Amino acid sequence: MPKLYTGAEIVFKCLEDQKVEHIFGYPGGAVLPIYDELKNHSSIKHILVRHEQGAGHAAEGYARSSGKPGVVLVTSGPGATNVVTALTDAYMDSVPIVCISGQVPTHLIGTDAFQECDTTGITRPCTKHNWLVKNINDLPKIMHKAFEVATTGRPGPVLVDIPKDIQFAKAKYTNPKKKKESKIKNRFNQKEIDSLIELMNKASKPIFYTGGGVVNSGPKASELLRELVSLTGFPITTTLQGLGSYPGDDNQFLGMLGMHGTYEANNAMHDCDLLINIGARFDDRITGKIDEFSPKSKKVHIDIDPSSINKIIKVDLPIVGDVSDVIKSTIKTLKKKNLNLEKSNKQKTSKWWQQIQKWRTKDSLNFINSNKIIKPQHAVQRLYELTKNQDTFITTEVGQHQMWAAQHYKFNKPNRWMTSGGLGTMGYGLPAAVGVQVAHPKKLVVDIAGEASILMTMQEISTAVQYNLPIKIFILNNQYMGMVRQWQELLHEKNYSESYSEALPDFVKLAEAYGCVGIRAENPDELDEKIQEMINIDRPVIFDCHVDQAENCFPMIPSGKPHNQMLLGPKDQEENKITGKGKALV
Repeated sequence: MPKLYTGAEIVFKCLEDQKVEHIFGYPGGAVLPIYDELKNHSSIKHILVRHEQGAGHAAEGYARSSGKPGVVLVTSGPGATNVVTALTDAYMDSVPIVCISGQVPTHLIGTDAFQECDTTGITRPCTKHNWLVKNINDLPKIMHKAFEVATTGRPGPVLVDIPKDIQFAKAKYTNPKKKKESKIKNRFNQKEIDSLIELMNKASKPIFYTGGGVVNSGPKASELLRELVSLTGFPITTTLQGLGSYPGDDNQFLGMLGMHGTYEANNAMHDCDLLINIGARFDDRITGKIDEFSPKSKKVHIDIDPSSINKIIKVDLPIVGDVSDVIKSTIKTLKKKNLNLEKSNKQKTSKWWQQIQKWRTKDSLNFINSNKIIKPQHAVQRLYELTKNQDTFITTEVGQHQMWAAQHYKFNKPNRWMTSGGLGTMGYGLPAAVGVQVAHPKKLVVDIAGEASILMTMQEISTAVQYNLPIKIFILNNQYMGMVRQWQELLHEKNYSESYSEALPDFVKLAEAYGCVGIRAENPDELDEKIQEMINIDRPVIFDCHVDQAENCFPMIPSGKPHNQMLLGPKDQEENKITGKGKALV
């Protein structure tokens, strides 16, 4: 007679077979049988968060920095609804998460029982797939399928909803043998690679536009991207999520593009004659005004997700496949044809590079520094200079500080930059930093934060204290919801409706109340010394950095405008007032 296991035991047997080492969770009535089983599985460490949203973001930070799926365990009803924000965030940014939620017993489903909600109904739009387990015999198959769906193709979150009676019920456990990786995801062929090389060979104003898909494809993809860029001699720009996939300090790198991207990256996107999109999705923060986006270029889109192709921008050459495989085939073909575009196209692209150098002289990320007040950009630059010689992982919240971090902190490796892109979730950075530190216990992890965002999930500092996770919360404190204030200044005649954060806590005292270390910096002279102090402390730190309240984040493409009409600073603000339809597009 084969051994029978309870549903709770089966959950852990699946996690062990999937080589899961950490789960982030919060107990409640409907998952108690699973929590009861936890004590029998010493290879799996449970991290107790303070709110289920925190569990989801911590799992995202863990997944993004380690390349492994993040696992979340929550109870029914409010436990499941609290994790919805993190699931949506992971869905928008293609982060692999497996969420296991408890559910009321099968016979009570649909009766509005205590802590019941339609979890699969609620999470259907924000997961790649979800399951309600109605039969204990299906549980092993569903659990393993959940990991497969979360991690293959375009990664994303999945949810398995397990009623309480199923957690007690017994069944056989089988580990379905891994099928051979289906080649379905790579639909591209050699003819398409040849067409791409032909386009590259003809181009005189080419550009690579790369995104989070390169990072998601694994470290090999970033190495291959570097090789391809060097073989072609073409300029490259990345999206917010692509930062780190190509060295931020390399001469061929034009910086980030998009709404707060560099002058040279956005102008090159507008004027190019060949745009090669690798693993990005033509998001509205990148394209600006769609009908004037990169008007004269032939467009190539390389993506693992066929539904992303021609969704927003019509392209001339779609290539569906894992970016790592597509780049590998391209490099192989270039070498086979003995084509070194860097040398052979040098003359053809030399005028293009001259033009790019001219745009670069604008120094669009420049700002007027001060010796009286800390400028936020300066604070990020000092943080970068003082941490760049160690392997540092950066998370952020959402707002001006996030954009300043993207602009002024240079990333040379993938998986070192964790930020909420598609959903723009304030409160993401602190729990994400918890997840990153769990995955990399000996590394330096810094959350570049805003004082408004940090208050959304501040309770997770307790989690950091409990598990001795020495995360550093670096708050650029301007006492405003900075990005909201900036838009109100530019779009709403300086009517700062509800964007001033009154009654802010004393962050140093708050840090002490939580049992961690508080540091405050108020003038530029003390900044370096205090940042160094923060780095040296082997405990969680909240760093309250008081910065200029009036500073805006430039450059900026005003909504409703094309890439070549950027605001470079306060002087441009007056001439290029955002009007009409543009207001609706911010």
